[in-house]
Amino acid sequence: MARILIFTGKGGVGKSSISSAHAIRSAREGKKTILVSTDRAHNLADIFERKIGREVTNIEDCLDAIELDPETIMRQDYSNFMEAITKLLASPGIAVDGGEQTFMFPGLEELFSLLKIADLEESGAYDRIIVDCAPTGETLALLKFPELLGWYMEKLFLVGRMAVRVLAPIARSKYKIDLPDAKGMNDIEKLYARLINLQKLLKDPERTSVRIVAIPEKMVVEETKRSFMYLNLYGYHVDGIYINRILPEGEPDDFFAEWRQIQKVYRAELEEVFANKPIYPVPWYETDLRGESGIARISEDALRDERIFDVIAKAEGEFFEKVREGYRLTIPIPLAQKGDLHLSTNGHDVILRLGNYKRSIPLPTTLTAYEISSAKLEDGRLRIRFASASPSDAQQGKEENV
Repeated sequence: MARILIFTGKGGVGKSSISSAHAIRSAREGKKTILVSTDRAHNLADIFERKIGREVTNIEDCLDAIELDPETIMRQDYSNFMEAITKLLASPGIAVDGGEQTFMFPGLEELFSLLKIADLEESGAYDRIIVDCAPTGETLALLKFPELLGWYMEKLFLVGRMAVRVLAPIARSKYKIDLPDAKGMNDIEKLYARLINLQKLLKDPERTSVRIVAIPEKMVVEETKRSFMYLNLYGYHVDGIYINRILPEGEPDDFFAEWRQIQKVYRAELEEVFANKPIYPVPWYETDLRGESGIARISEDALRDERIFDVIAKAEGEFFEKVREGYRLTIPIPLAQKGDLHLSTNGHDVILRLGNYKRSIPLPTTLTAYEISSAKLEDGRLRIRFASASPSDAQQGKEENV
């Protein structure tokens, strides 16, 4: 069972260098390790000064690397799925021949990269999988996509194979739409099953954790705080933060004196926000670090903790409990502010919006006849109470700002 570490953060903070340093440290402990880049702007080849591409490349003993190409993964492993979706959603009158026209959900390419990571984990070939992710916004989209697409596919499968066979001739003749054939449905079903397993893998704190890389600057600190909040919203386990490019101490009147003072302010803010998480300071280097020997400097300077690959206990996640008035759902969302959250229900789901992000939380069947009676955010936890409702009220749902 492989240990998976996902590194993310704002663009330009040094994610690739930090993740590469972990990969080297892991390999030199004798653990079979693979470093995986899901960032479209791959730069592992630049860091290690050798060609690294879509095929697994050996870097040194116990260390492999790969820069994932989602289009290749789609063609090799999910061609029938992509053909079915393309035909289904292509504009009427536009021919689709051999996949020349390809429809793409926003974020779908990133999803295939995640599925490849799941393949690597299931292969059993590696003890540790180190993932160098895209900048924070893209990473969040990537991590929420399995849950989002899984929801839509669950609705799609309500139609069923039989209905698709019956409706296919009608859809083709009347609406010029090709519904998925048997191969397409098989690939859709295969992808759906993979999504379920992927969700379990990514949200299993015994196997997977997210680590955030930041630098002590205002814009980065603000985005880091938001990222931490959103990752908690989706139930991912954040178990460490790396504060990169910390200036060394120097004379009080030298060129970097004011910059050092600014860094101290934002370091203190990050340390306060992540007080209950391991914090790893990484020094500023006077030159670019390239090659195994250069990246190993980060490992030697900042990754000396013998437990750096250990599973850190996860804080509480969302949970339901019985209370006197009915039931209560508690969701940890550190750093969220009152007024930022919008809450609604839709059938059997609670819909939670935070900024531009939305999450659907399925409700147990026990709560079918209940409605939201109150919602309160305090101490970094959103507590939603459910009280008995008439069937009509339960179906209508409720919306409110928290």
